[in-house]
Amino acid sequence: MHLKTSQSVTKSIAIRRITNSRNHGRDKDALQTAAFLILADGTCFRGKSFGSQTSAIGEVVFNTGMVGYVENLTDPSYSHQILMLTYPLIGNYGCPPYVRDENGLFKFYESSKIQVSGLVVADYSTEYCHWNADRSLHDWLKNEGIPGISGIDTRELTQKLRKGSTMLGKIIIEDDVPLVDPFTQNIAEMVSTKEVRVFGKGKFKIICVDCGIKENIIRCLLNMGDVTVKVVPVNYPFSNEDYDGLFISNGPGDPRTVKSTVRELQKCFNKDKPIFGICMGNQLMGLASGASVFKLPYGNRGQNQPVIDLSNGRVYITPQNHGYAVDNMTLPSDWKPAFINANDGSNEGIAHSKKPFFFCTISP
Repeated sequence: MHLKTSQSVTKSIAIRRITNSRNHGRDKDALQTAAFLILADGTCFRGKSFGSQTSAIGEVVFNTGMVGYVENLTDPSYSHQILMLTYPLIGNYGCPPYVRDENGLFKFYESSKIQVSGLVVADYSTEYCHWNADRSLHDWLKNEGIPGISGIDTRELTQKLRKGSTMLGKIIIEDDVPLVDPFTQNIAEMVSTKEVRVFGKGKFKIICVDCGIKENIIRCLLNMGDVTVKVVPVNYPFSNEDYDGLFISNGPGDPRTVKSTVRELQKCFNKDKPIFGICMGNQLMGLASGASVFKLPYGNRGQNQPVIDLSNGRVYITPQNHGYAVDNMTLPSDWKPAFINANDGSNEGIAHSKKPFFFCTISP
């Protein structure tokens, strides 16, 4: 009897979700205009446009994730980049509404807007259907002024980037635009919060340096329990703060341009209080320790990066999104690598041998 009741409830929920999935539609005006993806070496790919009918420039990068285009597009670490998604059927589940949770954080997005400069896909689905969708990917991109291009051979483009390196490119739909390198600027400062934000009222105070933080990172910190999370701008003098823990977030661009955060980190070395960070945070701490960082050929991005934990030899399959790495050979004697990428041997985390300073490039 109990089993039948449970099955009935499950069936009822399934029927309700199918009914609710009438949040669907079809993009009648997408894929009607020719568009071109032109790389810095002159290689040209022809496709069809969706989203905004505008041109854009950026660093062309690829992500191998099977789902998650909503989260990827709003990840500030992709700022000033043209994102290529290698998986087909992009757009088939539409986009959710901009709603916030009980902490004032976005429930379904990583920030308040689309962060990429443009989107490249092999196959854009003009039909979408999902119980939580309130618009199509095409309409979302169009409303926020971001161009997309479909019909690209993403296998060929991925192989080109892997054999060579990530390079600048531009999506041309109507007017041509000059190819200018945006990464000479401090992009982390562009995407960082401009004011201090405080979440929670717990006993333990965490200072969170926003280099381009994702909303879910703040949520994960709050889920730790009795904490107050104070999110501060990337150029904030956080070394003057009293805290129980310091967190340095992910972010876009070249970490060597984020000099103010490196200086502040160095001032915190004598406090002996826990410092943790991910992605750009790992590279910034590497710079603060005296090590150097370098640009990876095409970056480590996607949901299936194998990482070796050097403390026990275990391999973890991790989600990542970073284009720079700490040079292990330049780490001072009191620092050591904590994680190594099993594919290319690059650094995926560092740790201090005596103090509670620990960093990695794995994204929650």
